[in-house]
Amino acid sequence: MRRATLPEHLTTGSFSVRASDKAGVTRSRTLAKDLVLVSRGIRMPAASDASGAAALRAYTDVDDSSILVSLSAARIWGIPLPANRSGDWRIHIARRRGFSFPRRVNVAGHLLTLLPEEAVEYDGVRLTSPARTWLDLAALLSVEDLVAAGDHLVCSHGPSFPVPKEALCSIEELIVIVGRHPGMRGVRTARAALELIRVGADSAPETHMRVALVYANLPEPKLNHVVRNHFGQPVLWPDAAYLEYRVSLQYDGQYHGDPQQHLRDIDRQEKSLAHGWLEVRISKHDLEGERPAVVHKVRRALQSRGWRAR
Repeated sequence: MRRATLPEHLTTGSFSVRASDKAGVTRSRTLAKDLVLVSRGIRMPAASDASGAAALRAYTDVDDSSILVSLSAARIWGIPLPANRSGDWRIHIARRRGFSFPRRVNVAGHLLTLLPEEAVEYDGVRLTSPARTWLDLAALLSVEDLVAAGDHLVCSHGPSFPVPKEALCSIEELIVIVGRHPGMRGVRTARAALELIRVGADSAPETHMRVALVYANLPEPKLNHVVRNHFGQPVLWPDAAYLEYRVSLQYDGQYHGDPQQHLRDIDRQEKSLAHGWLEVRISKHDLEGERPAVVHKVRRALQSRGWRAR
């Protein structure tokens, strides 16, 4: 007997039996072998390769009180997580205080007090807002990793950049949410991180690079700077820059080992010199250890351009 075709919106990821009931799908159809029983009342097409919000949306659709929080919400927002947290693939679900505790296989349940604006819908799932997600992470992350999380959320690039980018929230929103929850776990970490969050860092390593320089009492570099030619056209977009000394910092990630990328890196370095800038290339190894090599490399570059410690 041929199986009834599922409505299209149920084929793109996980779905709740509640949603299939509303779509007129029979309960016997939800037990067919082309569907996987993910959890109580939750199904997923066996052939689905859904990830992110599509894979998790059923968990917030099983009732009207469930919401993705903590590390699960962080992954939906694309927040970078450190190695000691990135391995936690449990689904973090919360209900408001007064409701029953979420209990499911592979689910970490929470009971939270959420203000109305701290719960949003994004890509078909209910989850904590970017700012509230960041505040919840303060109980789990170090100051440096929380700064990287905050940098990710507030990062934006204007039209002069090859890929303009809009922020998920503002630094002001992070300040406000910390002020609204003075007694939360991790709030001291959040306050310390707020002092170091800046607009313009594209990755966690770029944040860790900048924080290491600040901790070493070196001048703080500027983010989102655009180097222009004599005609005012943008030609270079350094990860960080010391405008007074014309020293630019460029973090080279793993993809920089690609031969074509290597050629582009050489071209960028030559352009930097042609426009009077000294480029300092930073690798992941330069960020390791208690005394990261990035500090020595940047100090030496600044001194070569006339900077002296005060």
